[in-house]
Amino acid sequence: MAHPEPKVRKKRLGSELRRLREESGVSLQQAGETIDGDKTKMSRIENGRQGLRPLELKTLLDMYQVDPLLREALLALQRQSKQKGWWSQHSDKLKPDFQERLTLESDAVRIYAYQSVVVPGLLQIDAYAEAVIRGTGSKRMSDEEVRALVDLRLARQAIFDRDDAPQYLCILDESVLHRQVGGPAVTAAQLRNLIEVSDRPGIAVQVIPYAQGAYVGMDGPFTVYSYPDPMELDVVGLDNLDGGLYLEETGAVENYRSAFDQLRAAALSSRQSMDVISRVARDLENE
Repeated sequence: MAHPEPKVRKKRLGSELRRLREESGVSLQQAGETIDGDKTKMSRIENGRQGLRPLELKTLLDMYQVDPLLREALLALQRQSKQKGWWSQHSDKLKPDFQERLTLESDAVRIYAYQSVVVPGLLQIDAYAEAVIRGTGSKRMSDEEVRALVDLRLARQAIFDRDDAPQYLCILDESVLHRQVGGPAVTAAQLRNLIEVSDRPGIAVQVIPYAQGAYVGMDGPFTVYSYPDPMELDVVGLDNLDGGLYLEETGAVENYRSAFDQLRAAALSSRQSMDVISRVARDLENE
């Protein structure tokens, strides 16, 4: 049976509609009645559990007296919520939370990632990705299943080939460089790839050195997905053994934004980071 479609776009739209309604002093019941519904329908829309038709959205935006720029952004988001991603052909094999991640990656204009364990999937090479998938899977997979997951992971990287490619900043703990995923040769090749992709516009990799000692972020990896103005709705992605967790509450998102700023301050510069990565790659190649 196919998994349900990701809800992240509906949640983003609903969250913004809630903010606009509250700023306008309109009650749930009043908003619901304006679109021939009630407060229950409006609550479901604002929580991302129910979509709405373009005419209903335009009616609400008129009621909230939304400025033209934000109005167009919300109408575009509503259209996007009905579009299927390139991964939809694989939806029956993907967990809903992973489909959420693919939607977040596809829509974001900025992606800030912190990793303390492995190189993030968006920067992995084929052999490294295969080693990660084989080594971290909770159940034994066939070669065909592994290959399908590797191909999917590599396909995600096509976002960097778009004309509107997202800005991507990755901060790695130095331990990631030394963990021999797939063996010394594979890890060295992965590190060389980090140096290569860092030359591309909009992609940067920085390393937090061992000498930094304890720092904010050691509790675990996370990713911040940022979206176009004027909505400024960010989402934080957290990985766990069961899949992914996505935070959208303002307070939680602000905490992770602040943490990422502190990580950037603790990290080496891009040039210094490339020197460290190059040195570790050389050491691995000489083993």
